[in-house]
Formats: sequence, structure tokens, C-alpha cells
Amino acid sequence: MEEDIKMILDLSKDSMTKSLDHLSESLSQIRAGKADPRTLNSVMVDYYGTATPLSQVCSINTPDARTIKIQPWEKTLIEAIEKAILSANLGLNPSNNGESIIINVPALTEERRKDLVKQARQEGEKTKISIRNIRKEAIDQFKTLKKDGLSEDLEKDAEAEIQNITNQFTKKIDGLVSQKETDIMTI
Repeated sequence: MEEDIKMILDLSKDSMTKSLDHLSESLSQIRAGKADPRTLNSVMVDYYGTATPLSQVCSINTPDARTIKIQPWEKTLIEAIEKAILSANLGLNPSNNGESIIINVPALTEERRKDLVKQARQEGEKTKISIRNIRKEAIDQFKTLKKDGLSEDLEKDAEAEIQNITNQFTKKIDGLVSQKETDIMTI
């Protein structure tokens, strides 16, 4: 029975870690007014008929705080990359010089910053809900084990442990969201 509890706790922790990783990825997609190559992580380019991540067909760097430079490995891809960035609806306007693509990241207005902070908080809240659902599933599994002969003390200890793990992940979520808010609101 104790091995079952440990397995449930480990699986729950793994699921919570995946939720936290997903939050990190989601927050990296929210533009903070600074040039960040991760903003382009979701962009898929039509590479000879196959949807390919942008990072696999070019190099992406930031020569300064407001500019993203994309250097395609094949010049024939410049138009496809521009089209992919525009269709990704990131609010970025690429321009090319025949060799590379330059994206000037516009400064954010105060209103837009507040909208992005709301968006970051919503992502954090979705992740907290996901974490709480994982906790609920684990507690349900502990109750099932109790019906199969698990002692009440072990069940209560397991529930306390899953709550402790949940609290730790909630703090991490709050930290990530707070960090993103700071990034967004810093001019």
C-alpha cells in the first residue's frame, strides 16, 4: 500500500511539473515589449510542404533590446518565414533586406501592458486549476486505496503530503506570474 501511495505522489508531482513547464512556455509567448526569440517559438514555416518550427530553418538572435534578426539558412525561405510570422498573429511586422528578416519590436502602451498582465494572470490561474485537479485525482486514488484496506492514518498523511506538494507548486506559479508581470510593466 505504501508503494502505491509513493507512486501516486510521484505521478502527481510529474503531472504538476508538466503543468508548470507548460505555464513557462505560455508566459514566454507573451510579448513583454522587449525583443525575445522565444516569442517566435510557436511560429511554423512551410518548409517544402512540411510545417516546420521556425528555429529549425534559421538562426534567431537579438542584436539589441528592440530588434529580432532572423537569418534563414536558405534565402528562398524568406517569404515563407515572413508569411508564417504574420499568420502567427503575434503583432509583429517583419521586414526583409533580401538576406535576413528584421523585426522591430514596438514599445507597448500602458493599456496593452495591463492587458498582457491580465493574460499572464489568466495563464497562471489556468495552471493552478490544473494543479488542483491533479491533487483531487490523487486524493480520490487515496480514498480508493482506503476502501482496499489502507489505514486512515496513512490516507491522512498522504492527503497532507499531496496538499504540501500542491502548495509548493502554487508558490512557483505565483513566482513565475509575478516575474512576468514585472517584465511586462518594466519599460
